[in-house]
Amino acid sequence: MVFQQLLLSRPCCQNPALLTTTDICRPLRIPNLHLRKRQSCWSRRSSKIFSFFGLTTPPYKLDALEPYMSREALEMHWGVHHRDYVDSLNKQLENNDPIYGYTMEEMVKFTYNSGNPLPEFNNVAEVWNHDFFWESMQPEGGKTPSGGVLQQIEKDFGSFEKFREEFVEAALTFFGSGWVWLVLKTQEKRLAVVKTSNAVNPLCVGDIPIINLDMWEHAYYHDYKDNRVKYVNIFMNHLVSWNAAMGRMARAESFVNLGEPRIPVA
Repeated sequence: MVFQQLLLSRPCCQNPALLTTTDICRPLRIPNLHLRKRQSCWSRRSSKIFSFFGLTTPPYKLDALEPYMSREALEMHWGVHHRDYVDSLNKQLENNDPIYGYTMEEMVKFTYNSGNPLPEFNNVAEVWNHDFFWESMQPEGGKTPSGGVLQQIEKDFGSFEKFREEFVEAALTFFGSGWVWLVLKTQEKRLAVVKTSNAVNPLCVGDIPIINLDMWEHAYYHDYKDNRVKYVNIFMNHLVSWNAAMGRMARAESFVNLGEPRIPVA
C-alpha cells in the first residue's frame, strides 16, 4: 500500500506526458531501475518513507577501459567525485518532502526549475550525468556506429566524418567545465551536438541525450594532464559506446517520429 502511494505521488503517474523523455536514455535497463538502487527506511517520528540514491557501479570493471582510461583515473572519478555528488544529494533529500518518489530524470527537470535551479539541482544532475557517461563508454569502443544511429547521423550531419569533426571541435572549444552531448532535438526532430555548462544536461530543455563526454578537468587530468586533444580523440576512437547509442536511439524513436512525412495520394 505504501509503495502504491509512493508511485502515485510521482508526476509521471499523474501526467503521462512527463514520460516523453523519461525511461528512454539508458541502454539495456528497464525503467524502474532508474531509481538508482534506492534504499527505503521508516522514520518512526513522521511515519514517512525516505528514499535515498545509491552509487551506481559502471557497467564494466574499473580496469576494463585501460590503456585509454586507467583504473586509477576511474577510481578517483567514479569513487571520489561521483560518490561525493551522491552523498551530497542524499543529505539534501533527508528533509525534502516535495521530491519524494521522483525518478532521477524527473528530479533533474524539477530542480532545474526553468533555469532557476533549486539547491539540489547540481548534485542530482551530476549524478545523472555521470551515470550516463559511464554507459556512454565500453571496452573496445569507438570506431563507427551502424544501423539507425549511423543513418540518422549521415542524414543530419552529412556524414559520420562531419559529425565527428563537429563533436571534437565542440569539446576542444569548450570554455570552463561541463559536458558535450549528441542529442536528439525533440522539436526539430534531428540529431545535434550541444555543449552544456557545469551540471546542466539536455533533459532540462526536453531533448533526448544519445552520448555524452565529460569535459570537467577531473575527467581527464589524471591520464592526460592538459592534453584535451588526446583525451577527446581517445574517447571517439576507442571508448565511445555506439552499442549504447543504438539502444538509446531506438527508445528515442518510439517517442519522436523521425520518418519523412507522407503525402496522401489523392
